[in-house]
Amino acid sequence: MKRAAFLLSLLAVAGLTASARPAAPGAATGDPCSLPTKKPVWIDFADGSVPFWEEFAKPGAVAAASNFIFPPQIRARGAKTVYFDLNFTRRTGSPTEPADPSVVADRANRFYTYASNAMGCSNPVIAENELQGSRTLTPWSVGNAQYRANVLIFLRALAARGAKPALLVSGVPYTGGEAGDWWRQVAQVASIVREVYFPAPNVYKLGVVQGSRAIRQMFRVAAQDFISIGIPPSKLGIMLGFQTTPGSGGREHLQPASKWFELTKLQALAARTVAREVGLATVWSWGWATWTPAESDPDKPTAACVYLWSRDPKLCNAPRLAGPALNTDLKAGQLIFPPGSRCTVNGRAVRWDVAASISRLTQDPQPAFTAAFSRAVASSYARVTGKAILNAEKAVIGLHFHGSRAAYVAALRRDRATAGIARGVIADELRRARIQARLRVGGPSTGEIRSYYDTYAAAPVRLVQVKPAAPWLANSARGFALGAVAPPQVFTLKLGRQATLRTMTGVFKVKPLGPTVDLAELPLAKARKPIVTALVSLARDTAYQNWLLAREKAAQPDALCWRDQLPAIAVIPLTDYLPYLALDSGAAAATTKAGREER
Repeated sequence: MKRAAFLLSLLAVAGLTASARPAAPGAATGDPCSLPTKKPVWIDFADGSVPFWEEFAKPGAVAAASNFIFPPQIRARGAKTVYFDLNFTRRTGSPTEPADPSVVADRANRFYTYASNAMGCSNPVIAENELQGSRTLTPWSVGNAQYRANVLIFLRALAARGAKPALLVSGVPYTGGEAGDWWRQVAQVASIVREVYFPAPNVYKLGVVQGSRAIRQMFRVAAQDFISIGIPPSKLGIMLGFQTTPGSGGREHLQPASKWFELTKLQALAARTVAREVGLATVWSWGWATWTPAESDPDKPTAACVYLWSRDPKLCNAPRLAGPALNTDLKAGQLIFPPGSRCTVNGRAVRWDVAASISRLTQDPQPAFTAAFSRAVASSYARVTGKAILNAEKAVIGLHFHGSRAAYVAALRRDRATAGIARGVIADELRRARIQARLRVGGPSTGEIRSYYDTYAAAPVRLVQVKPAAPWLANSARGFALGAVAPPQVFTLKLGRQATLRTMTGVFKVKPLGPTVDLAELPLAKARKPIVTALVSLARDTAYQNWLLAREKAAQPDALCWRDQLPAIAVIPLTDYLPYLALDSGAAAATTKAGREER
């Protein structure tokens, strides 16, 4: 982080020298250096440059401050303190003008004495603001290599005296090659705090769900930059930015104040979620100071209160201070799920156990997750009862397994499925049928009808009477049934005898009125209607695929999923793994007694 100017008053510390001995750890109430054990530790910049520093000076808070003026006052009010070094480059130099390495260790020792006295203890946390050139690629220039060596010397010297240095890092760090080795050496003696700042308006316009997800992802990526090279999360922290200088991230003119308070709240909630998820040691805040006119913002005290309240309501009464400008909902957009749920979409749960069971079929958790997500999305548009599922299951067993449930279960076992998994797939098929029936598709052209007639000349076709009117007969009670869409038993029934057929979508009484013939044996005029039925059925299959993809795409942005790991947008036909459960397999079974439904 950068500051345009910083005025440090030393009037209250006249007579104090760098050689003064640090106070004993127990000189203040308790141990001033003892920070909360619960992780993450929340640390807020709150020295004298923050006009409302008292807001952070209360039991349960940890304030970062400098010099001998404000830290004692902050501790006297019940808060803990850490030292915030705003002059790090004066001690180590810069990449273009590195300090003489022979003086760096002595500077570190003298600074340790000063900081430990300011903190009133011998093992203070010291934040070093900030590393320059974190993005610099290797091989490094001579100047940058010396600067990086100086930083290590300084941090090692502080750690050797008992301090707990924390190196602040802005921007995406380069961690390849020898740079990775350097970062790992830093982590041996210091913690690393990655600054994560972004323009508030860009995130606010995403909405509470997508905005919260975007913030969490930024925090995760910031930590992962270091975790990926072997630095443990316990050595890492993130710093949030609430500054108001244009062009530096933070508020960036976001108006009205209610929007800024909302995003402040969402940052706190996102930081807590990611810190717990990843195991981060600390969460820092910056931007409360007023060093320049650009940082003068009348909403800062209230924003600070909102930030404190969002992570712990005991720290500040933000609802009272902000009034109606604060949305007090702490759950919207957050990763809060019903027990056993991996996601919620359209108010419905995507359960871990459902995705796991589907993965037995797919042998891959990702398409299984997508299939479970698709199921939840489609469930919002069509309800399937347990009775309908059981009836469809009976139809499958009757058609494909000669009524033998044992044979059905054995087939499922061979296909790595169970009856429960199969019922889920059956429900998918029934749901698809109900939704498809509502989809409008255009009728086929004369050319398409003729092409079908010529291509499928050998397809079976039969004149039948059916009750009730059947979808595979163009919702008619009498007509020609075509093998592409009608139950296969239709073509083997005895002429003139009525039989009851159980299909996955219903029970029908069917009476053949003529023999089974090839499609080519019918004049095109008579074949036209069953061909149209078949082509419309195919068109609806395609329409359903497109419909479901569109619904998934619309639902995904506002879905909430574990660790924000969203499913892919795709249609995964589970009947590819269990083909005998497909509706278009003609799942129907004739009853043993004609004219009466089998029960």
